[in-house]
Amino acid sequence: MDGLLPLAPTAAPAAPAASPTRQAGAAFGDILQSLVTAADQQQQQADRTVQTLHGGGEKNLHEAMIAMEQADISLRYLVQVRNKAIEAYQEIMRMQL
Repeated sequence: MDGLLPLAPTAAPAAPAASPTRQAGAAFGDILQSLVTAADQQQQQADRTVQTLHGGGEKNLHEAMIAMEQADISLRYLVQVRNKAIEAYQEIMRMQL
């Protein structure tokens, strides 16, 4: 017993790093947020273009139609991403353990 050294106090364990699942969830959330933001910006741009066209400020119908179609496509894409995410969630919930 005389040859044993006293135990030194150990440092507190480091904070655990974020799990890969949590990191993937945050990345997926960031992707969805950017999609929503982009779709919203395109919709607002299309609205401004149409209001300018109606106000007589600009006579370029072609650009207004392009802006409206881009906003429509962006919104459709966002809806499809949402639908796929819901389908994936429902599939996971149906899995038996």
